[in-house]
Amino acid sequence: MKPFYLRWLNPMMGLLLVSSAIPLSAHAADDSSSCYVEGLSDRLQCGSVKVAENPNKPNGRKIQIHYVVIPAIKNLAPKEAVLGIAGGPGQSAIQSAAAFERMLSKARQHRDILLIDQRGTGQSNLLSCREQSLSDILKLSDDAFDTLEETRECKANLDADVSQYGSEQALHDFDVVRQHLGYEKLHLYGVSYGTRMAQLYMRHYPQVLKTVTLDGVVPMSQSVLVIGAAIARAQDLVITDCEQDSSCQHTYPKLRQEFDKVQASLSEYPVMEKTHHPVTGNTELLTLTRDKFLGALRLALYSPAVRSLLPFTIHQAYRKNYQPLLGLLAMQVGSLDMAMGMHAAVVCGEDWPRLTAAQRAEAEQSVMGQMMLKSLDESCPIWNIPAADKAFGAPISSDIPTLLLSGEKDPATPPAWADIAMAKLSHARHLISPYATHNVAAQSCAGNLIADFISGDELASIDAECLNKDVRRGFYLNASTVEPLPENKP
Repeated sequence: MKPFYLRWLNPMMGLLLVSSAIPLSAHAADDSSSCYVEGLSDRLQCGSVKVAENPNKPNGRKIQIHYVVIPAIKNLAPKEAVLGIAGGPGQSAIQSAAAFERMLSKARQHRDILLIDQRGTGQSNLLSCREQSLSDILKLSDDAFDTLEETRECKANLDADVSQYGSEQALHDFDVVRQHLGYEKLHLYGVSYGTRMAQLYMRHYPQVLKTVTLDGVVPMSQSVLVIGAAIARAQDLVITDCEQDSSCQHTYPKLRQEFDKVQASLSEYPVMEKTHHPVTGNTELLTLTRDKFLGALRLALYSPAVRSLLPFTIHQAYRKNYQPLLGLLAMQVGSLDMAMGMHAAVVCGEDWPRLTAAQRAEAEQSVMGQMMLKSLDESCPIWNIPAADKAFGAPISSDIPTLLLSGEKDPATPPAWADIAMAKLSHARHLISPYATHNVAAQSCAGNLIADFISGDELASIDAECLNKDVRRGFYLNASTVEPLPENKP
């Protein structure tokens, strides 16, 4: 089961690269051992701590919170660590260890990288639900999808009090791990939803933080569900970029009109036809709706490489060739690895209850916003997660040195959101990468800037010129190349 309110979509996607932790020996409570994770050849330190599932019932049920330490190359600050916090909500930090190590490789030279599977994710009492296969997604009709039944089934199969898997309960776990490992100070790096966790750390445990980096910023005052406008903005940027590129414009001179016509056509008459499965090649039934079309395009917006396929995909869909779109779906299915029970605990407890009438009206202005609202309004009452305290969404007031990173082409957390988060941060700097999408550190030189920041460089002195390096990928003008062909015609 994909995120319960979008089926095959996720509104707050963090890291896209996911790997699996492979321990050399079984983890024991309050113990550690050597281990390896996929994608890293280094021997790491893995372990876990035991905590109460319900912090208000310390003698009640216990759960294990697992962590991994990627050791510093030359540890010049043994009492400090860089805590990497994953996105989602619902993604495993440990499974993304290789990605974190790449982004923070320069910071790792002198400090450990600490990764914690947030409660309900990865190895920390995973709250996952049934996943749909690509074949199921291809044939699924929106009208036939029973959100209520899927949500009830998911909740019934979880062995947990899901109401205890929100951000603030998890924050306590994070600091228990910090104390267990003996770190006196942390440098936080949060990406996407992880920026919310980082800001909560700033609120509740400011005394242990030296620096904070927020990458793809979600302000505390913002419900993550009002991202319909961000998605529409990112879609428009793709088309605008194509219009401003001579080869793309020549190949797809009416791309904007074609995009609108495909949406209108699918909205009125969904496509039902036999097609070739993009992985197996077997004949499958395709039911293509407007929502499925937009969903596949939306996830493609996160990756600069995949984004370059979108004009070709839209144009081919206009010509009734849906194989490129199926290729996008094939790349996306199974790639998110979202823990949907934990995802529901966060979104239904912290975001859905605080949607104002104005925010609902804003969401209704976009197709994606309408989809989110409909599914959440159906599913969140079933999850029945207590609403977070009203003070939860208050802006963070802090003088902790804070670096905020945004991608100009971000389809989830636009640069304006970082500006909102800075309202009461007295020692902060916001950097925008003009060519990045979501997760700036994975797409630019930002990892080096983060390391300089952590090493003690003042925010004002950090040279961010490297973020302006043009790393755009050329748009695909046909199925195999970004180069125009002499015989190529629209």
